[in-house]
Amino acid sequence: MRGGMDLSQTAGETEQPVSEGGSAEKELAEDSTESGPLELVSVTEEDLPVCETPSTFNLSAFGSQNSLFYDPDSQDPHVPIDLPNEASAPLPVYKIYNIQIPPSPGVPVIKVQPFLDGEDLSNLKSLCWPYVSRRLLTLLIVLVLLIVLILTLGIGLGVGLRSCSGKFHCVSSVRCISRNAVCDGVQDCRDGEDELNCVRVSGRHSVLQVFGRGLWRTVCSEGWDSQLSTLACRQLGYSSYVSSAAIPISSIEEVFQHNLVAVKINQTHLHDTFRIQNYSYARNTHCNSGLVTAVKCIACGYRSAISSRIVGGNVSKSGQVPWQVSLHYQNQYLCGGSIISESWILTAAHCVFGFAQPVLWDVYAGLINLPLSKAEAHSVEKIIYHANFRSKSFSYDIALIKLALPLTLNDQIAPICLPNYGESFKNGQMCLISGWGATVDSGETSLSLHVAQVPLLSNKECRKLGLTNWNVCTEFLRGVGTCQGDSGGPLACQGSAWTLVGTGSWDENCGKVNKPGIYTSISEALTWIQEQMEKEENQLQ
Repeated sequence: MRGGMDLSQTAGETEQPVSEGGSAEKELAEDSTESGPLELVSVTEEDLPVCETPSTFNLSAFGSQNSLFYDPDSQDPHVPIDLPNEASAPLPVYKIYNIQIPPSPGVPVIKVQPFLDGEDLSNLKSLCWPYVSRRLLTLLIVLVLLIVLILTLGIGLGVGLRSCSGKFHCVSSVRCISRNAVCDGVQDCRDGEDELNCVRVSGRHSVLQVFGRGLWRTVCSEGWDSQLSTLACRQLGYSSYVSSAAIPISSIEEVFQHNLVAVKINQTHLHDTFRIQNYSYARNTHCNSGLVTAVKCIACGYRSAISSRIVGGNVSKSGQVPWQVSLHYQNQYLCGGSIISESWILTAAHCVFGFAQPVLWDVYAGLINLPLSKAEAHSVEKIIYHANFRSKSFSYDIALIKLALPLTLNDQIAPICLPNYGESFKNGQMCLISGWGATVDSGETSLSLHVAQVPLLSNKECRKLGLTNWNVCTEFLRGVGTCQGDSGGPLACQGSAWTLVGTGSWDENCGKVNKPGIYTSISEALTWIQEQMEKEENQLQ
């Protein structure tokens, strides 16, 4: 961090003349006493294409350069009268095959197949033109059939997707279901994706909402208890539950004051796989008590009693940013990350993209200084990065790391809160950045954790091409900002508690004025984050 933190055949064929009455066989027999025994092979019509075949072929096995050894007065100009004492180049070793093929009745054909150093140099192609081998023809037919199949499936899939218009598309089972069947407590898709992301906490008061019949509905406090809160937190991907409270409807944001629902259930029906959005137990209501439910699943966003005032960038004090972790790949520091629960670390996708093998990673928490001589390494069980992330893109630069064993939380190791739905942070608000990144552009990573304050900047003011809602900008002040090695680190802003607003993605020219830092928006990534956590929590049930 600059002033605080940084992101960062060759032979031919030869033939003897053929005459009737077996004279050719006699001549071949005489030659075989010198060159070795003949190999006679019978070949059927299927071995050669059907074509007009002359009764006699005159082919040279050596090419035109061997014409020096021919006797022009000989009856057969392709029979050498003598060979030189020393050959100018290795001569091919060849065998003669007597192949009886009846292209027309009673016409025998002799083909000579040359071998160089004992290896076949010809493919015995027909003299017919054009020539297409059976293997190539088969390959072409298979290729055409494959293209037709792909086009057919593509058209069918396109039709299937178009037919999903206004419906929910089950990716796992390639089917469409009614929107009313989403989040009804009944798994309709093969992998159950229709029953994920059915619960959320919203607004500055963490009011609980469930999704059903195409609407998000705020849960009344009537009939609510701690057991239902535990189930709701599991659906949010947390293994813990801290507290729930009944708060006046009038105290929450106006947008959440409508579409109210009450969840009432006989406790004997509760089990680990129960979904609180189940229609059988939820009913619309006017919430006569005037109270709605707020839920807190994890104690987060708190730190030791340290002054929040940071001028420029300073070396961090113990407990100042207890959610900061150091990610090491093959024992080398690579990126930063943020603790969001006892078992989950949030970082940038580009930190793990291409080498997401959990066994090669270690996570260190509660650190201030490197190296790690006495620090405890936490093993990694799973690494998940967003499927839409591309290495040259500014969007979807988000990844989750699941630890093999949960962290022991204390004043130096504590999670930061994820933002609630609808929670916003104003432009110009001062937020904390932290990391072990370089303190100068292109410099070495720092041995000490640095912390700095930077103001939020709107994407319009950021003036960077390619930015989307998935990006958050911060302004550099007096050379303070992120640099190489700060990737994946937290952008923490204070609301009701310290909240993770962004994770370090990239920047230009560390800490220079008008070169803002770019972060991945956690608010945009929230649905993806909780879906991955919920999937993992479901597997434990």
